[in-house]
Amino acid sequence: MIYDLLAPIYDKVNAEISYPDWADFIEMIIEREYKRGYPELILDLGCGTGKMTIELAKRGYDMTGIDYAPEMLNIARRAAEDEGLGGEILWLCQDMREFELYGTVDVAVSCLDSINHLTGRKDLSKCLDLVHNYLVPDGLFIFDINGKYKFESIYGTSTYAIEEGDNMCIWQNYYNEKNGICDFYITLFAADGRGRYKRFDDTQRERMYTIRGMRASLAAAGFDFLGAYSDYGFTPATDKDERIYIVAKCIK
Repeated sequence: MIYDLLAPIYDKVNAEISYPDWADFIEMIIEREYKRGYPELILDLGCGTGKMTIELAKRGYDMTGIDYAPEMLNIARRAAEDEGLGGEILWLCQDMREFELYGTVDVAVSCLDSINHLTGRKDLSKCLDLVHNYLVPDGLFIFDINGKYKFESIYGTSTYAIEEGDNMCIWQNYYNEKNGICDFYITLFAADGRGRYKRFDDTQRERMYTIRGMRASLAAAGFDFLGAYSDYGFTPATDKDERIYIVAKCIK
C-alpha cells in the first residue's frame, strides 16, 4: 500500500498546515452549530498520521481515528503516546466506505481532502450514509475538499518532488477536466539500509466535487447543508477557492 510507504514523509508534505488553528476553527463551528450541549465523542475519518485526532484529544474530546493505511496509524499511535494520550484514542484500520463504530458520535470531521479520494459517486454515497448513520440527531459533519481551482491550476499536469531523510518521492499529476478525475502517478525511492534503494510505483486518484454537487450528495444522505467556507473566518466559499471547508448537520 503506497500510503504505508509514504507515511514517513506525509507530515512533511503537509508541513504548512497549522493543526491548532484548524482545530480552533472546528471548535468555532461546534460552538455555532452544535445544539446538543458539549460534544464528547468525535470521529476523525481518514485521520492519516493523527495530527488532528491528537490535537482534538488534547482539548478534551473522546476521539476515534479511522484510516485504511496501517503504517499511518502506527505513526499516529506513537505520536499519541508521545503526547501522553496512548490509551485515550481509539484507532481503527478501516475503509471510509465500509467502517464500523461501536456507537454513535456527536461530530465527525475529515481533513486534508480525504473526501476527494472517494472517486466513485457510489463510494461517496456509501461514506456519507455511514457518517449519517453513526451521527446523533443534529450531529455535525465537518470536512474539507479541494476545490475546482486547485484541480485545474495547482494539480493540473504539474510534477512535484520531496525528499525526507533517505526517501525520495516524485509524483506527476494529470487532471481530466471532462470527468473531474486527477491521477497522481507516484514514484517512491526508499533506502533499504544497505546503501541501496527500492523503487515503488503507484497511482492514486482524486475527484473534483463542486460545492453544488457536494450539497446535493449531502442532502441525498440526509444532511442539512449549513455552509461552505474558504477560510477560518467563515468567508463564503466558491468553486474558485483552493480549499473549501463544508459543514453539514445530520437530520433524522
